[in-house]
Amino acid sequence: MAAERVYNVLFLCTGNSARSILGEALLNQLGQGRFHGFSAGSSPKGQIHPMTLETLKKAGIATDGYRSKSWEEFAGPEAPVMDFVFTVCDNAAGETCPIWPGHPMTAHWGIEDPAAITTPGFKQEAAFEDALKYMRNRVVAFINLPIASIDRMALGTKLRNIGAMDGSTTKASGAA
Repeated sequence: MAAERVYNVLFLCTGNSARSILGEALLNQLGQGRFHGFSAGSSPKGQIHPMTLETLKKAGIATDGYRSKSWEEFAGPEAPVMDFVFTVCDNAAGETCPIWPGHPMTAHWGIEDPAAITTPGFKQEAAFEDALKYMRNRVVAFINLPIASIDRMALGTKLRNIGAMDGSTTKASGAA
């Protein structure tokens, strides 16, 4: 019996300091080796927001090896080929992305930016915890999809529906 295929998933945001890092870390932990998460930004901040790391640690999720990086790292011929690319902020969703090798499936999974809460304290902590909760719900729904046995059109619909789950920043939604 052949080994199960590992799917590469890229989470994109503008700064690559909060939401995309949360997605990458959650997928790598919850994906049980069936998925390899990556993250990047169109204009990376160059460092991960300290509250991102604190929130992940509090949730028992490893933080080693994560860094803020440009999406250009994933657009070249030496980059791992992505199967899925998810934008997690509305700004990145509206930008012209590089042409991804392998033509991955894409969807927008917008979540409010917890880093936009700039005053330290309980409001900032709550914003990061909410972002983690919303991202976890999306990642769990995603890893439970029958990816290998569903046609591309139906999979695309399911990916968009995941993006419209509770906590979505998408304004227009006819999806439940």
